[in-house]
Amino acid sequence: MTVTPLRRALAVLTVAFLAVAATPVAAAAEPDPKALTWTVQPATASGPDQRRWITASLDPGQAVTEHLAVRNFSRTAVTFALKAADGYLTDKGRFNMLSSDRPSVDGGTWIDVQEKVTVGPNETRVVPFTVTVPRSATPGDHPAGIAATVSSAGGTVTVESRVGFRVMLRVNGSARAALAVRGLDATYSPSWNPFAGGTVRVRYSVENDGNVWVSGTSRVAMSDLLGRSSHDATSAVEELLPGGNRSVRTRADGVWAVGRLRTTVTTSPTLLGDGQAGVDLRPASATVTTWVVPWAQLVLLALLVGLLLGLRAAARHRRRRLAGLLARARQEGRQEAQESVLVGGAATAGEPDPGDARR
Repeated sequence: MTVTPLRRALAVLTVAFLAVAATPVAAAAEPDPKALTWTVQPATASGPDQRRWITASLDPGQAVTEHLAVRNFSRTAVTFALKAADGYLTDKGRFNMLSSDRPSVDGGTWIDVQEKVTVGPNETRVVPFTVTVPRSATPGDHPAGIAATVSSAGGTVTVESRVGFRVMLRVNGSARAALAVRGLDATYSPSWNPFAGGTVRVRYSVENDGNVWVSGTSRVAMSDLLGRSSHDATSAVEELLPGGNRSVRTRADGVWAVGRLRTTVTTSPTLLGDGQAGVDLRPASATVTTWVVPWAQLVLLALLVGLLLGLRAAARHRRRRLAGLLARARQEGRQEAQESVLVGGAATAGEPDPGDARR
């Protein structure tokens, strides 16, 4: 049987059409997170609101209902998994929530939300969720997060992509805000320019030693052996959750010091979030002592002392030499005077007496 060119062309077009038609089915079965775009944000029952995250101050045993909105910007419907977990701050100060392979033990376990939600293309779905505080919950902040996730398999590894927001839960009761200073260390590097002060490098860690979410300020002050202040600077402490810490490094240039140099770091916490009444704000401080030897200035001082001693010795030598020259001149003058007297006396003895001539 002979296949005409027309039949061959029709067969190619049919295969191509079937291949194109099958592509959306595969994409819908397992969506690629890289091709999806979605957002999750706090909401009311009627739709998204203007809040960046949710904060709530609750009593032990109290429950409250909140809402979240998931908006799908993609061209296909997507089924998102909704998950809640304990929240924390990364080393760079960004809020994050525990991954699915790490179990939550605090605020993340207080959130009850439906497991999945399907959102159509360019559609927004509002989902309620409930926060129930255990009766045994301790006072203070219990950060959590809630997110809409999509998982995809890459070989033997499952990649979870998620978008969400923080849920800051504060249990009413005895609240304490404190920023402790840990591991304070100060080192002094002298300047080899004798007319410039040295550099003090200060390292320490600020730890949220309270039970609430705080930021604050840290003040670094230095004083010398006589108690005079040579440096005083204040810097901001970024937000810290209870138990969190952040390393701080700073330096002070042009510091003049001899002997003992005291470096003191003082922190002042600032409460964040709701329920700020009745919170115990506790400043904290730590001090470290550094012994300073200003070698450049000591070398300069030794050179100056040596120069002064040399100039003094030279002046004494000049005075002695001048005194010797004066003494020698006086001696020579006395000798010349004596010789003149002797010569004058001899001349007078040889002349005739005028009285003898008259006789």
